Amino acid sequence: MMRNRPALLSILLLAGSAAAMAASPAKPPRWSADEAKAIAAWQPRTAARPVPRVEARIRRIVAGMTLEQKIGQMTQPSILSITPDEVRQYYIGSILNGGGGWPGGNKRAGLADWVSLAKAHDAAALSTDMKVKVPVVWGVDAVHGHNNVFGATTFPQNIGLGAAGDPELVERIGRATARQVRATGIGWAFAPTLAVVQNQRWGRTYESYGSDPALVSRLGAALVHGLQGKLTGDGDVLASAKHFVGDGGTWRGIDQGENRSDEATLASLHGAGYYAALDAGVQTVMVSYNSWARDGAVAMGKLHGNRALVTGVLKQRLKFDGMVVSDWNAIEQVAGCERDHCPAAINAGVDLFMIPDNWKTFIAKTVADVREGRVPMARIDDAVSRILRVKLRMGLFDRPTTAGALTGDASQLAVRDLAHEAVRKSAVLLKNDGGALPLAPGKRLLVVGAAADSFPAQSGGWSLTWQGEETDNADYPLGETLLGGLRRVYGADHVTFSADGSAFAPGKFDAVIAVLGERPYAEMKGDVRWPAPVAHSALYPDQAALLGRVSGQGVPVVSLLYSGRTTYATDLINRSDAFVAAFLPGTEAGALADLLAGRQSLDFRGRLSFAWPNTACPSGGEPAGERLFARGFGLTYGNRVATGRLAEAPILAACP
Repeated sequence: MMRNRPALLSILLLAGSAAAMAASPAKPPRWSADEAKAIAAWQPRTAARPVPRVEARIRRIVAGMTLEQKIGQMTQPSILSITPDEVRQYYIGSILNGGGGWPGGNKRAGLADWVSLAKAHDAAALSTDMKVKVPVVWGVDAVHGHNNVFGATTFPQNIGLGAAGDPELVERIGRATARQVRATGIGWAFAPTLAVVQNQRWGRTYESYGSDPALVSRLGAALVHGLQGKLTGDGDVLASAKHFVGDGGTWRGIDQGENRSDEATLASLHGAGYYAALDAGVQTVMVSYNSWARDGAVAMGKLHGNRALVTGVLKQRLKFDGMVVSDWNAIEQVAGCERDHCPAAINAGVDLFMIPDNWKTFIAKTVADVREGRVPMARIDDAVSRILRVKLRMGLFDRPTTAGALTGDASQLAVRDLAHEAVRKSAVLLKNDGGALPLAPGKRLLVVGAAADSFPAQSGGWSLTWQGEETDNADYPLGETLLGGLRRVYGADHVTFSADGSAFAPGKFDAVIAVLGERPYAEMKGDVRWPAPVAHSALYPDQAALLGRVSGQGVPVVSLLYSGRTTYATDLINRSDAFVAAFLPGTEAGALADLLAGRQSLDFRGRLSFAWPNTACPSGGEPAGERLFARGFGLTYGNRVATGRLAEAPILAACP
């Protein structure tokens, strides 16, 4: 149940699914022995009471809709492949923009462009010939702030927020993100990610709060509270728990791969965050690309076609009465399906279909499926009822999203103070030998490494573009790189920047700050596929060579690493007097300079939410023999424990 909710809205959030139950087939679904066992592994949630007035309204609306109108409500195209007039013509229920999907295809589209397009779609949805006009809702991947929008502040990626471990901070970030999103006229954020990552070869590791299901549950619920607020307020947006279920546990971390957990592990470890998100009142759940093979032996198929998990577990066992949305073109991976045609996914329980481009043929083929008996009308009515229920709870029938007071308010996009706080709390100090930190004012600093002055490196994927690539500093008009922060804190005349380290000379500087970083990446492209080693030096040998040029010269070296995963870096740690895991801090990486200087008694508070490996060939999970630093580790300025020289394992070209 949502906090601080007026009584009526509390009842609405707890509402059961009377309309859906009425629309269900007369006979209860039959489950195979394997399906029944999978469902039984999940602890049941208590059924909520329906609100008769609301459910009666849903039934009346559904009864007055044609089949084409119902399927239109179940369809979610990309803004790049649909016009507002087509939203009206095809009765579209939802639109979205993915990473790289900006108004007019313009990466630097301004706030007015976003608002104008949102208003056009709102108006189109409310000008159909339906008996009851149904508003449209726009969804966006606002996963670390409103990260698709030029000039918006972004926050640390989830791996950093997991290190901060502060639910209250995460909730405030959710509130700020919701206000950013509402400023553009959008009403739905595809967050939080509830993956409990077990193998950091996965390129989406940084989207997870950590490897501890309890931590993921706490922070995921906090973000739901922050995003949704009272749900009907001007600063509230729909949240989406994703990706149901097991995305963080695929074999060898392969994106969209196979989760080989047993039933109990799938439910208790990978499913933990969903209990918390549902209890927090999340209104939408996104299904995962991955498949599930129980114990690695019994193939249960892709999640988008898995009726036992989507309907049996999520809708029936966990009593979720909101809407279930597919992922981007994910239905094409279900056996027997195509990108624009998948009766199996509809029958499995997916309600809203993310069909970015082929949405017209999806509508036509789905209409034919119903008329020819491949999809029961009862399943369609259940899906539409759930979509309407969420829109009613959000108050969209009374006022479209763009009518909110924050729409067009540019001041909502800049949330720099909160981002500074989050950056300082998320960094983890792994080594600080000889009191290398804090660095007192007046020091002559040499800063090396191109990442020190790179917004793309400090932001990572899902930053303006899908992969975070094809951007440069000019695409980030608001924010501060670490180099900018160091110049602000120490004075420009005390800071020399030499990306390749060529300006280094013994006796010329009091300290070297080396900023190392991964290239931006997101799903698929970010995977480190077996048998490649998971080692920063193997992936970026030029950075290892750079550190080698400035270390061991009698000048203290402070290294900071931007990364979306904890990775083998013992060789880099040994060549540094102090070593900071900064993860992916977002647009305000300059706040790290305040922390390095210990300004206003600032100290390191971050603690690892994943173990740090002592091998470049991790086996998956967190076995004790593969940990250099355990989950929960993190030094402070007051903790003067010397790390000393660590045993280095050889970095092989390929793991055995």
